[in-house]
Amino acid sequence: MNNLNNAAAIAAPPRLLQWLEWRALGEMAATAFAWPTLALAPRGDGHPVLVLPGLVASDRSTVLLRGFLRDRGYEVHGWGQGRNYGPRDGVREAMLAQLDQLHASSGRKVSLVGWSLGGLYARTLARERPDAVRNAIMLGSPIGGQPRATNAWRLYELTSGRSADDAEDWARSGEAGSVPATSIWSRSDGVVAWRNSLLAPGKRAENISVCGSHLGLGANAAVLYAVADRLAQPEGEWQPFKAPAMLRALYPKVDAPSQP
Repeated sequence: MNNLNNAAAIAAPPRLLQWLEWRALGEMAATAFAWPTLALAPRGDGHPVLVLPGLVASDRSTVLLRGFLRDRGYEVHGWGQGRNYGPRDGVREAMLAQLDQLHASSGRKVSLVGWSLGGLYARTLARERPDAVRNAIMLGSPIGGQPRATNAWRLYELTSGRSADDAEDWARSGEAGSVPATSIWSRSDGVVAWRNSLLAPGKRAENISVCGSHLGLGANAAVLYAVADRLAQPEGEWQPFKAPAMLRALYPKVDAPSQP
């Protein structure tokens, strides 16, 4: 049996899964039908939430996710930098400034929700401003393993002007920190290798498995419920996710070793 913790053994998702990313449209439709059930998701305490989009996506891609969280009672914000073309000059500084402003104006810690590359940003912000971040939630994010174990690394290099093998940034993005962290991933992700989305084990780190595509994560009913559940935890009282009995089928148990 291959050592799944060996980053060199991680390959990008197969071409078939990449083509099956069209499933995202079906996931959006299914979520519309599930909306009455999602209305039963835990409500929040009104603290600010910053939602960060994936590569070449903008705040338009997170409209449904942000609308759902706003309905759950949060003060929700998009990242406000147009399309995400990668960590170009000024991007990190702008996010840090936005985080600091939200923290100062609300007087409360800010929760971060990042989709794909946005999840790497969330990890970076949590590491650099642990006193300002309440928790970090990543959706299908390549937070560990092999930088080229995605079907988007060429696009990343083209748009960002940086190499996917920038060892320092990728390694730092995967570091464990003091901020509670949740990675939500799918074994059938057609963009990011699922093993690349696993957090290292820790007292305040967890991995939640769902069924779905990469492009549909922000509209996947199971993801929306899990995000709402994670955000609703009282500050300082973080506990691992436990799906209610009626929804457990949405969170398959998968033999998924964590990255070192």
